Amino acid sequence: MNKIRRILIANRGEIALRIIRACKELQIKSVAVFSDVDAEGVWVQKADSSYKISGDPVEAYLNYNKIIDIAIRMRCDAIHPGYGFLSESAEFAQACAENDIIFIGPKAEHIALFGDKMASKTAVKKVGVPVLEGTVEPVMDAKEGEKIASEIGFPIIIKAAFGGGGRGMRIVYKADEFQELFESATNEAIKYFGKGEVFIEKFVQNPRHIEVQIVADKYGNVVHLGERDCSIQRRHQKVIEIAPSPRLNDATRKKLCETAVNAVKEIGYENVGTVEFLVDDNDDFYFIEMNTRVQVEHPVTEIISGIDIIQRMIEIAGGDRLKYTQDEIIIRGYAIEFRINAENPQNNFMPSVGTITNYMAPGGPGVRLDTSIYAGYTIPANYDSMVGKLIVYALEWDGVVKKAVRALDEFFIDGVVINMPLHKAIVTENDFKAGIFDTSYLEKKLPTFDFEKHKSKRGVEDKSFILKGTEELLY
Repeated sequence: MNKIRRILIANRGEIALRIIRACKELQIKSVAVFSDVDAEGVWVQKADSSYKISGDPVEAYLNYNKIIDIAIRMRCDAIHPGYGFLSESAEFAQACAENDIIFIGPKAEHIALFGDKMASKTAVKKVGVPVLEGTVEPVMDAKEGEKIASEIGFPIIIKAAFGGGGRGMRIVYKADEFQELFESATNEAIKYFGKGEVFIEKFVQNPRHIEVQIVADKYGNVVHLGERDCSIQRRHQKVIEIAPSPRLNDATRKKLCETAVNAVKEIGYENVGTVEFLVDDNDDFYFIEMNTRVQVEHPVTEIISGIDIIQRMIEIAGGDRLKYTQDEIIIRGYAIEFRINAENPQNNFMPSVGTITNYMAPGGPGVRLDTSIYAGYTIPANYDSMVGKLIVYALEWDGVVKKAVRALDEFFIDGVVINMPLHKAIVTENDFKAGIFDTSYLEKKLPTFDFEKHKSKRGVEDKSFILKGTEELLY
């Protein structure tokens, strides 16, 4: 094993703080980098040392030459990229290797493979993973794309070949919509990923979005940590994640997880990763993509499995073998994660920025909060609107829903608009309480939600009263 003694964290916010905490438990020194607008970040204060990268606030976390230079000067053995930013950059992973720095994640070749949606689809199909009918070569021409779509049969979905997170993605239900949506998808792909290539595949109506968490060491050992249901989405962006899926039957669950593990073994993948699938009404499943990084929603898996995913990433990158076999991993109970975003669900989810003036965090049994915000913290306008993750746990589905209602009611943030009313509306809605949802859930339910009813109300109420019929005061 290559003993890791000091890690540079090439990220910000709650995931940077999460990695710092893992480092402390492993007795590893942490080095943070931060932008000008992040100087007051909690993670900047919590790291063993921190270094500012001046200039554009986003570029600070994308300029890997500067990041690697700081890592070298600070004698860091490794870099953890978190999620987003450089986490799925094969060039960054390769640059780390060339500078004798351990990249805490998979090999550059696997990041590159799964960053290419068409190449990854071909690769997993070769090792027996079911895939949806569609193109295997990039499509740039709208006329060619329309011909292919007609042959596949509508509805189809257009996806950016070199991206994710719902960007560069459009669903086409009719031929006369194709050209406009194709141009929209390719333009968005160019904007966010620098490449306009897309691929086209059959669209599954109202599927469940199920993903399998895998952990693989350098010695060919692979295990899964169960599945997560990420079906509750808005415009292909995850809103709530659940582990395990409350509606997936055991036979499909077993087959799904075994398929993910076998594929990862065949490909020779190392470290953690997430294999994502669509599951239709017949419980048939199809590969979507593989994420070669730690997921935003990793805490729900940690809670039901008892395994610290960030620590395992670090140990595997340092050369450790897996510490457990599949039979030793016990999945117990249910966990739900709510993405806490500074955005207004009543105004088309418009991002909100500003200073938090009042802050009360939830707590108690079965409640975890991953965040780096606090009263007085100013949310910058430069980054994604997610400011934290509320995770709740209970042994039964009914219990975890009730836990969510209680924890969300305790959670209060003032000074900026937060999407708490959306989460409160969801957890009190009958289909959600019954565990019945797919990727069309929010599209159907949003118009029915009464956000005013679910807004947090805080204040001091006059509870004085008069006892009628007696002058005795009771204490």
